[in-house]
Amino acid sequence: MGPSGAGKTSLLRLLNRLDDPTSGDVQLDGKPITSYPVGALRRRVGFVFQRPAMFPGTVADNLRVAVELGGTTKPSESPPMERILAAVELAPDYLNRDAVRLSGGEQQRVSIARALMTRPDVLLLDEPTSALDPEVADRLLATVARVPKEHGISVVMVTHRLGEAREASTWTIMLEGGRLVEAGPTERLFTAAVNPRTRAYLATAD
Repeated sequence: MGPSGAGKTSLLRLLNRLDDPTSGDVQLDGKPITSYPVGALRRRVGFVFQRPAMFPGTVADNLRVAVELGGTTKPSESPPMERILAAVELAPDYLNRDAVRLSGGEQQRVSIARALMTRPDVLLLDEPTSALDPEVADRLLATVARVPKEHGISVVMVTHRLGEAREASTWTIMLEGGRLVEAGPTERLFTAAVNPRTRAYLATAD
């Protein structure tokens, strides 16, 4: 979390190698991510963007393209589509629906499902609820909170909504001006932040 321009989305882009660091390094399993082929890295680190973008065709087509672009060589390695849809609270009949005609909340769920198709180790979410109304956002957030428990995946979520950060996460990082201000267990940071800037942000931000 952090104010606009803090570097939140830039950090996610570094984690997925949409950008590379100009100094220092980002590590996955103790190795710099620049040592992984980009395709192999992105199979392990899925990215769900702020505004969902659907490929033409059905929801099934959208899930299938994730596997094809991810380069999975054995179809048996891909989880069943129905199970992935269930993970994001969509019924099996969504597989035959036109993805472009879905609502914003449904498309965002399909985006998460698409990212899960490659069995990633890490899922990156860039303000996934920002374009949704509060009720739909709350349901999507509940889905996001279950993903780590049910799929053994680490989730890194950027949000400007402090309630979301507190509700969905176990660890929170406060960024400002491209620098880490404070990090720690979510409940501790929200109730007993050490850095004055963190306390001021929590007191004044919406």
